[in-house]
Amino acid sequence: MLFDTHAHFDDERFDADRDAMLEQMKDFGVTNITNIASSMASSRRSVELAEKYDFVYASVGVHPSETENLTETDMEELRRLAQHPKVRAIGEIGLDYHYPDDVAPDIQKKWFIRQLDLAQELNMPVIIHDRDSKGDSLEILKKMKISNGVVHCFSGSAETAREIIKLGMMISFTGVLTFKNARRAIEACAAVPTDRLMIETDCPYMAPEPHRGERNHSGYVRYVAEKMAEIKGISYEEMVDITDRNAKRFFGI
Repeated sequence: MLFDTHAHFDDERFDADRDAMLEQMKDFGVTNITNIASSMASSRRSVELAEKYDFVYASVGVHPSETENLTETDMEELRRLAQHPKVRAIGEIGLDYHYPDDVAPDIQKKWFIRQLDLAQELNMPVIIHDRDSKGDSLEILKKMKISNGVVHCFSGSAETAREIIKLGMMISFTGVLTFKNARRAIEACAAVPTDRLMIETDCPYMAPEPHRGERNHSGYVRYVAEKMAEIKGISYEEMVDITDRNAKRFFGI
């Protein structure tokens, strides 16, 4: 019962075969997928996908790199979309300072906080994107006392992972765990209690070994579970069961 907690099947890379791919997922042992929004348009598409497939759930929210032209009208639309019964989280939201010419940090922070406010108002979990934010994301999460959330595609240190765990949040890992240079991610995973772990693909990005460089899909989430089981010293079946239960608890399924 593999649960891919973070996928982007609304991405244009799936335009040619989206339905065919999703119809294959149960053959891969994937029983649940959360399609994660990254913009206003993908929030709408995520809801549409969740309506079409009984095993697909959705989030709504705007990625930091898409916040340049956000408005309060957009926030009202997100509030309305979040009322849909298949929408289970606000995200992915956060901070991303990786590209110098991306959206200015002050704008990113404004809309990160605004979407965290919305999630708290609606009593919904948040899916956090944090890339090279120099600690700003964690500072905001601490200041706002956010505990109902997950830091996805975690790539930080074991020390940072422990800080996130102290907040009460979950941590999710991608196929990065399987990469040959993944020492930091492996150390972080080892530091996270099993009841705080989730697995994801972040597809179509971040394909794991032995498919690195290919278009990723939810069927490959098993490689993440296999590596995580190895790190934790438990069986693959145990890890699949643990992460499935964690995800269902997190998303209220």
